[in-house]
Amino acid sequence: MKATLLVGATVVTMSPDRPTFEDADILIHEDQVVEVGSRIDPRGADVIDLEGRILCPGFVNAHLHTWQTALRGVGPDWTLLGYLSEMHMGFAGRFQPEDSRLGTLAGALGQLDQGTTTIGDWAHNCQTYEHAAAAIQALAESGIRARFLHGTPYRDGEIPHPFEVVDRLVSDTATNDLVDIGIAAQGPQYSSVEVVRADFAAALARGMTVSIHQSGGELAAGWDDLRDHGLFGPNVNIVHGIDIPDRWLYYLLDRGVTFTSTPENELGQGHGTPILSRVLRSGNVPSIGTDTEAVVAGDIRTAARMAIALARGDAFAAGRERGEPMPAEPAIPGWQALEWITTGGAKALGLADRVGQLVPGMQADLVVVNHRGLFAAPAIDPVGGILQADRADIEAVMVAGAWRKWNHEVVGVAVDDVMGELSESATRLGRGRQGPLVRRKQRGRGGAPRRGRGSSSSLHA
Repeated sequence: MKATLLVGATVVTMSPDRPTFEDADILIHEDQVVEVGSRIDPRGADVIDLEGRILCPGFVNAHLHTWQTALRGVGPDWTLLGYLSEMHMGFAGRFQPEDSRLGTLAGALGQLDQGTTTIGDWAHNCQTYEHAAAAIQALAESGIRARFLHGTPYRDGEIPHPFEVVDRLVSDTATNDLVDIGIAAQGPQYSSVEVVRADFAAALARGMTVSIHQSGGELAAGWDDLRDHGLFGPNVNIVHGIDIPDRWLYYLLDRGVTFTSTPENELGQGHGTPILSRVLRSGNVPSIGTDTEAVVAGDIRTAARMAIALARGDAFAAGRERGEPMPAEPAIPGWQALEWITTGGAKALGLADRVGQLVPGMQADLVVVNHRGLFAAPAIDPVGGILQADRADIEAVMVAGAWRKWNHEVVGVAVDDVMGELSESATRLGRGRQGPLVRRKQRGRGGAPRRGRGSSSSLHA
């Protein structure tokens, strides 16, 4: 395979050993970055001039449910209880393997379109092996990198995770360099002590990432049992982490456990106060996800901007309580928000040795931001330019050395066909349900839209 040399861009490598941003060339061979520097010898390489662009590692969306993509926007007013009731007690049971495939494919393509090259795909509606296999097939078709976190619909707490299915999926993906298998476990809050211990031990024995939801309330007995059996470690990822006591938080972080926050969803659905500031105060790096597109948009940069605004707000408030004057600069610089959706996300998914930085030996997963548009120009600070970019400013996206988006268009997949099939899936899933999937109701202030006073124009009809 011929080498590719990217020249002319301002590069944000996210490496702690390099400047925050620099003018540099990047040489890629096959699926890896092999050199970063100035005036790299172009001999034998395809040279691509990216003058005026910003180049950075691909974003990592550490927590989302692509299987729900056909239900985008169905629950903007759902609380957490509404989501659990409507999604998991209603829609989830209607999914056929084809619905799982289409949702996963469209969701993955949507992530690539906005610059995300790696996802933590929390697939907790794998009713059968076929559902999971269909979703993994879709991930492979999209070309995205993924940690596929195998989960099942909510079940009796005495039923262990089906590792026989997981092992079969691992065998299926043995030759797929982009999709790794992990576990989306019910965890201590939803399983018996014995089951959660067995699930975590089985994941650890296989070297798998095990991710759990924790969204408030007192910690169940299973937490103590996992601690007593030494089953908390770097392979464990906790999503949300709402209301975990400080003594537990510091213990878990000391053990290498990672935390993923989904701030827009957590605030809007009533999970509780995001854990971000507490993780930061401990000196650790959180990761960020977007959660469910049934409720919020899947744009990881929006989530990162919300996250840093929340963390800065907490820091400002703490300073005021101490009687300190307003600082000239915030305690949390903007590059940290970019860190949470690159290196932080890679660590949470157990992929820090492959993605999150643009340095030799890492995978060639990257984003090209063209900040010349009306919404983005001029990008005076490259980090700010990346975080404030819109999907339309993402000119190109590369995963493992292959272009997955080029000249502002996702490539390699018939997107129009996928979206047409996704619409059909949404219709199937909504059949028989009274709601926005089967009927639309126009609302105006105080009821139906009204005509303008004294006007008979059709514009007011």
